[in-house]
Amino acid sequence: MSTVLIIVQLIVSVALVIIVLMQKSEGGALGIGGGSGGGLFTPRGAGDALTRLTAILAVLFFATSMALTLLALHRRPQHSILDSTHANPISAPVPKAPGSGNAPPGSKSLVPAVPGVPQPPAPAKATKPPK
Repeated sequence: MSTVLIIVQLIVSVALVIIVLMQKSEGGALGIGGGSGGGLFTPRGAGDALTRLTAILAVLFFATSMALTLLALHRRPQHSILDSTHANPISAPVPKAPGSGNAPPGSKSLVPAVPGVPQPPAPAKATKPPK
């Protein structure tokens, strides 16, 4: 069913582009079918027919787009984001910072330890001089 709708959508899209390009433009720069000439229609009748055909093709394009969207939504599995337990940020474990075990107890390093890079020595604790 969706393959047929996609083919119809493609045909309607190409026809819509061709019909729009055939219309006489107001600026005279982009219209392919502009100007007077011997044809099946008078200039006014051709304009009315192209306008009507453009409107019909636009409605068909909108209808096939909506049908394809509804088919895609119908095939999608139904689930709620509230039911997922793996994305709960409260129960997720907090990863340990790299190199947090390298620092001596009581010292706080603002720079995380990087493997293979020598670390600066820890600052010495001030002690009271003996009496």
